[in-house]
Parts: sequence; structure tokens; C-alpha cells
Amino acid sequence: MRILRWLGAFALSTVLMSKALASAPVVAAASSLQFALTEAAQQFEQETGERLRLNFGSSGNLQRQITQGAPFELFLSADEANVLALAAEQGVVAGKGVIYATGRLVWLQPQGAGPLPSEDAPLAAVKAAIAAHASGERQRIALANPEHAPYGIAAKQALARANLWQATAPLRVLGENVSQAAQFALSADTRGGLVAYSLALAPGLAERSEYVLIPASWHAPLNQRMVLTHSAGETATAFYHWLQGDKGRAILRDYGFDVPGF
Repeated sequence: MRILRWLGAFALSTVLMSKALASAPVVAAASSLQFALTEAAQQFEQETGERLRLNFGSSGNLQRQITQGAPFELFLSADEANVLALAAEQGVVAGKGVIYATGRLVWLQPQGAGPLPSEDAPLAAVKAAIAAHASGERQRIALANPEHAPYGIAAKQALARANLWQATAPLRVLGENVSQAAQFALSADTRGGLVAYSLALAPGLAERSEYVLIPASWHAPLNQRMVLTHSAGETATAFYHWLQGDKGRAILRDYGFDVPGF
């Protein structure tokens, strides 16, 4: 009987937990925030007891989903453009939101893939991959799809600045978002990739990779903006403000973001 009562109590708690999670507000966030925002949401829950559901993807795709009525309460974009585009549509989001961070782009490569480029020539590995491809060796270069991913746009701009965009056409493998691009960058037949600095610092990736920063002047600023939607409730609103506080900004800074006021 004790076992039956225990099983019944366990089943009830599981159902209640599932219902609580199902009712938690959904936060849509750029995949460059996958690790930083997960840590922030966990700390927020510990402090407040309020749960959040995190939905990561490319900023362009998330913007489109919000326009189509996706039930997101808070949107953290990897750039400003997607949020400002939503703000221009009446009744979608609450104002223009705020810039919460500025991102950086890095060249990321597997450990042992070859010499790590210097800060003075961070795209040297790209040039080496182009030369290897011309000799018949297959080496790929990973980046997020510039059609809808801000870090992909920045990667394209950096390559174009170095006159390497056209030359990398047969080498490029595109991730649906920058998180997927980081996974591609560390695969066996890939020389590396241009991805978010925040992902290069993430546990798991950092242990098996190395990186060099791309100068911020080589691409348009990755000013990352967040905004509440018109369906935002108290929990999403509280998290929006929590991220702008000292604890939220400290977590973002730890993952390589430049944050206002720090």
C-alpha cells in the first residue's frame, strides 16, 4: 500500500509539474543565447520560483513566427532589425524594447584542425581552406544562413571585406542558425566556422575547440535588442527587467557579450 501511495503521489506531482511547465511563458531567443539565457532563466527561477520555456532559433525565423501569431511573450533578437521591424507593425510588440547586449563574431575551429589564426589575420584559416580546396582537398567553412541569421550576415560581411565571399562559395555549409553553424564548424570535415563568441565560450564547445575574435569593425554592429510582445504576462515582464539588472547583465558578460552599463 505504501508503494501504491508513493506511486500515486509521484504521478500526481509529475502531472502538476507538467501543467506548471506548460503554463510557463515562452521566451523566443536567438540561438547565440542558447547557453547564456539558459543559465539566466535557471537563476531567475531559483530566485522567483517562476518558470520559463525557452525557444531558440534564428532571429529572422522567430520574427516571422511572431508575426504569424506564435505565442511568445518575450523576444530576444541577435540584432536590432528584427525587433524594430516588429515594432513597425501595429499590435505585435510593446514598443521598441531595449538593447540588452552587443555580440561578437569569432573564427571557431576544432582543436588540432590546424594552426589557429592570429588576431591580425583571423581569416587565415579560410584562405588555407580555399587553397586546399583548389588542390582537391575537401574542407568546409561553416556559418549561419545570412538570409535570416544576424551572425550569418556578419560572417558574410567579414568575408566580403577580405574579398573571400565568392571564393568560399563551394566550401560554405550553412546552419539554420548560429548554434547549428557552431556544430558544423566542429565536424570532422570542416576547417572551422564564423560563429558567435558566446557559443565559443560555452561549456562543451570550449573543451574541444579554439577561437580567435574577428575585429568588430569588419561587420555591422551586432546590437542585440529584446522586446515584450503584447501578450506578455507578469513573469515574462519580470524576466525582461531581470535581464537588465546586475545579475542578468553579469551572465551575459560572462558569455562574451558587451552589455550596457558594464
